[in-house]
Amino acid sequence: MNKQENPWIEIAPGIKRRTLTAGPSMYQMRAELEAGSRLPEHMHPQEQIAHVINGRMKLIVAGVPHELAAGDVFYLGSNMPHGVETIEDTTVIDTFSPPRDDYLALDEKARRAG
Repeated sequence: MNKQENPWIEIAPGIKRRTLTAGPSMYQMRAELEAGSRLPEHMHPQEQIAHVINGRMKLIVAGVPHELAAGDVFYLGSNMPHGVETIEDTTVIDTFSPPRDDYLALDEKARRAG
């Protein structure tokens, strides 16, 4: 997948994501989170690995906060409730398995609208 083909999509105020690549059993995206932004608690059937590239954020997993900084990696199991509070401008690479078909569908919709 060519990254120029994949649009930035806002998933919460101050938080946007762009698909990096996807295959039959995996999906990877880049997320940019502005300081002070929040992603409400949610869950999904995919397993997720969050790798913080820069910045600092608080990942709240099943009500337990975990402060993550550049270089930190966190695994989230399937259907694990989690949310984010961003401490500093932060970049995260998220990998999901199976793929986020919902995000891929939103990418396609945005490309058609563009």
